[in-house]
Amino acid sequence: MKSRLMMIASLMLATLVSLPAGAQLGPGMGGMGPGATQGMGPGMGPGMMQGGGPRARAPRDCSLAANPAACNAHREARQMARQACQDKVGPQRRQCLHEQMQGFDCAKAANPQRCESRQMAYKACQGQAGPAFRQCVQQKMPAMDCSQAPNPARCEQHQKARAACQDKIGPDHMNCLREQFGVR
Repeated sequence: MKSRLMMIASLMLATLVSLPAGAQLGPGMGGMGPGATQGMGPGMGPGMMQGGGPRARAPRDCSLAANPAACNAHREARQMARQACQDKVGPQRRQCLHEQMQGFDCAKAANPQRCESRQMAYKACQGQAGPAFRQCVQQKMPAMDCSQAPNPARCEQHQKARAACQDKIGPDHMNCLREQFGVR
């Protein structure tokens, strides 16, 4: 009787130990099949093969965009910036990409006036970095004209929230926005 209980207990233990391995995705179910790891560096997973880093995502389909010409122009500008900064890493790469995108031709943008305003704000805030830079740009950017927005009431709500939270940065800024929009 004892040997029978021991055998049942051993079988259950083996099943429980092997259960997590059986739950993993196999090839064809979204998992990485054989050979899928070739050419991948450390820390790279599926969807990161385009060289975009840990936050890479699939390229946007510009034919579905509201302004396909502006979408394609922006895509080309990002691609040229990536090529120009491919030899840099870390903060230097981020700074290089930022500087390269400053040369974007606003005539091809969806909203050329807003693009030019943003470029002027970037130049005014050039010596700053991180949250201080974002806050500076937000303060230097002119308010949007809500009369031409698709949803003027929502635009006005955004403007009020932006004005109420302009002196906060980081998590405090996000909490302020949540309060303004009534999101918990």
